[in-house]
Amino acid sequence: MALAVAGLRHEIREVSLKDKPAEMLVVSPKATVPVLVLLGGEVIEESRDIMLYALKRNDPERWLQGWCPDLEALVERNDGPFKTYLDQYKYPQRFDVPMATARDRGLEILMDLEGRLATSPFLARQSPTLVDICLFPFVRQFAAVDPDWFQQVPLDRLRSWLAFFVEGSLFAQIMTKHSIWKSGQLAIIGETSVMHSPMD
Repeated sequence: MALAVAGLRHEIREVSLKDKPAEMLVVSPKATVPVLVLLGGEVIEESRDIMLYALKRNDPERWLQGWCPDLEALVERNDGPFKTYLDQYKYPQRFDVPMATARDRGLEILMDLEGRLATSPFLARQSPTLVDICLFPFVRQFAAVDPDWFQQVPLDRLRSWLAFFVEGSLFAQIMTKHSIWKSGQLAIIGETSVMHSPMD
């Protein structure tokens, strides 16, 4: 999303993590996605670092405006404890933690986000910023485990916040399905910048 909103021309290579291409393993031995390889050969392997790289070059929607330690702490909590609860809730067979326990622990964090949305439709201001973009994909995954349950818990503001992103044109653009890239094939080119308006 950051590459798209920044309008940065880039190649997209869709890979299967069950059959990782050798080219990917050469540039990124950690073998996870996303990976951004710059023209000079520098490799950026973390989502947030890729977002910062793109937005520092062009930030037409001012997603970086107001970035501060408080917002960074929300992202750290999301990437740490919340991601742990999400995995335990989503894949209970992999963990020695009851599914309901993981869900309730995650809900505590979601309730905090719900409270933060009481004064504005987004987590830091009246329009989206980097913190919203970092968090919403994880909330989307959490909501998808049991959609009926998610619709019943008292998270009205958070549901509206989530819907803004998942029903938006930018998300639709970047979620386009691509064929798995194979060695020797041309990559798909992405560069379109999509602007969207704050919630009413």
